[in-house]
Amino acid sequence: MTVSFGLDRLIADPALRKPLAGKRIALLAHPASVTAGLTHALDALATLPDIRLTAAFGPQHGLRGDKQDNMVESPDFLDPRHGIPVFSLYGEVRRPTPAMLDTFDVLLIDLQDLGCRIYTFITTLRYMLEAAAEHGKSVWILDRPNPAGRPIEGLTLRPSWESFVGAGQLPMRHGLTMGELARWFIAELRLDVDCQVIAMDGWQPDAPPGHGWPLGERIWVNPSPNAPNLSMARCYAGTVMVEGTTLSEGRGTTRPLELFGAPDIDANALIAEKQALAPHWLAGCRLRDCWFEPTFHKHAGKLCHGVQIHVDDGAYHHHEFRPWRLQALALKAIRRLYPDYPLWREFAYEYEFNRLAIDLINGSEILRGWVDDPAATPGDLDTLARHDESAWEETRRPHLLY
Repeated sequence: MTVSFGLDRLIADPALRKPLAGKRIALLAHPASVTAGLTHALDALATLPDIRLTAAFGPQHGLRGDKQDNMVESPDFLDPRHGIPVFSLYGEVRRPTPAMLDTFDVLLIDLQDLGCRIYTFITTLRYMLEAAAEHGKSVWILDRPNPAGRPIEGLTLRPSWESFVGAGQLPMRHGLTMGELARWFIAELRLDVDCQVIAMDGWQPDAPPGHGWPLGERIWVNPSPNAPNLSMARCYAGTVMVEGTTLSEGRGTTRPLELFGAPDIDANALIAEKQALAPHWLAGCRLRDCWFEPTFHKHAGKLCHGVQIHVDDGAYHHHEFRPWRLQALALKAIRRLYPDYPLWREFAYEYEFNRLAIDLINGSEILRGWVDDPAATPGDLDTLARHDESAWEETRRPHLLY
């Protein structure tokens, strides 16, 4: 069955757009906000005679994709093609200002997500919904697939641990689309906001071979510079934890966030230790030791021994692959092999100065404590995670659209 994304449905159906007539329209989008024909959403909407675009917003990495590395801010600018202001939500502000909100009546949000709590587009979605509720603006979500599909995995973010990489009490892999996330945020935060979801037609989140992404039907466009393919999206809920460590997560290579390593570890020993600790946590994928030299970021110019996670052949099993457990096990194995290894990276992560990045990423200190505790077993972490995963399964159910 052909899948039609929210943006394509809105463009194709004048009846869907009818409530927008006479309204000032703004768009929140990024580089992957494209039609089936690969026209950027801003350009496609600008051609419609019944749509009056008055502003646009860009999240982290920009509206059209101008920033390569993490935590590099984008400025506001005037779009040269359409002559409208483009406001950065990853520059001087993370939340829209009243002046920005005064430029529109209805905000269209068209953001491709990766299905992981830490991906900052989720936080930007929340902030825009809160601002719209406060200022009486309407929000339309132009829905897109969750490329990681429906599986749930990871510990739930604990109270008081919200941050720009933790928008709410979600597990690491939440299994929702952006439209469904909007419904959950509105219910969770009790927001009084006019919000509509232009749902997809034909999306089957469990359908092979994409299991979330319509593989072979829709072209993958990077939603952020280091999200180059479906394999990365599948691994990301685990490999993103490497950002909080001194290991390289593959930034500066052609396979970012599908591999990890460092100059001073033995990747073969690491894989063997993982097999010994919890072989069932390695299911659904294949692991390969590899050598890589990042051209920038951590260990730039140094030869690293590492592990690549392969999820793009017949060995991939969607409902068996558990990237969060897989990566947690890798950190545990490193701690066991090298007890004094300086594993945890101390730096200002997303402008948080008083909490370790690994804790912000995981939404609490629990994961780090488990890694560092010699007596803690995989079963201990599994018990905690299973409780959170089961609870989230019930919490998200009323908000599912597909």
